[in-house]
Amino acid sequence: MPNRTAEERQREIVRVARATGSVDVTALAAELGVARETVRRDLRALEDHGLVRRTHGGAYPVESAGFETTLAFRATSHVPEKRRVAAAAAELLGDAETVFVDEGFTPQLIAEALPADRPLTVVTASLPVAGALAQNGNATVLLLGGRVRSGTLATVDHWTTKMLSGFVIDLAYIGANGISREHGLTTPDPAVSEVKAQAVRAARRVVFAGVHTKFGAVSFCRFAEVGALEAIVTSTLLPASEAHRYSLLGPQVVRV
Repeated sequence: MPNRTAEERQREIVRVARATGSVDVTALAAELGVARETVRRDLRALEDHGLVRRTHGGAYPVESAGFETTLAFRATSHVPEKRRVAAAAAELLGDAETVFVDEGFTPQLIAEALPADRPLTVVTASLPVAGALAQNGNATVLLLGGRVRSGTLATVDHWTTKMLSGFVIDLAYIGANGISREHGLTTPDPAVSEVKAQAVRAARRVVFAGVHTKFGAVSFCRFAEVGALEAIVTSTLLPASEAHRYSLLGPQVVRV
């Protein structure tokens, strides 16, 4: 449908990106009946407003207060990269005996990669994480109570944070919807942000694990600074130069 205003085009681009997970410049130009340069200009404007992140030849949606991907969707995107990152994160366990594992697909993979041959106490708000670890005879699983969010199958609200505030945890594996040097670690939902912030406060060591697309992305609620992290685990798809900039803020950056 040509002859749309720039605003209408951009709204449609965001809708398609959120529905499908990414958009392609050439396909959008054909669908919207405009030149590819017009689409690129639209994507630049949307990136400036924090709604998408541009990639070579397209863009993908940024998670925000108005949009968050479900756990089911996350389990289908960047899976090989997430498995590598999770395995490397699990190797940072060290001598930790009590571990917090965050909600999300990458933390779930970390939980599955934790050693099964030694006693561990794992605290989590995630039903899938608790389910995965409950079958491990050496793991004691403490599932935080609270309201279960349907999209992520994790608990939130004051019950969750109150229970978490009673613990001192050796190591917290934290996920985020975005991490940036300027705004730190962010997530779309204030209730989730509270749980993550409480986990960071409760832990002696904090490890962030996430794929390269998380970097530079900024969501609605900030829950930790980059300097609060002992380590960042990501993949080699994050350029070494960018990894170095994060390491200057304090954490060790592991790229796998």
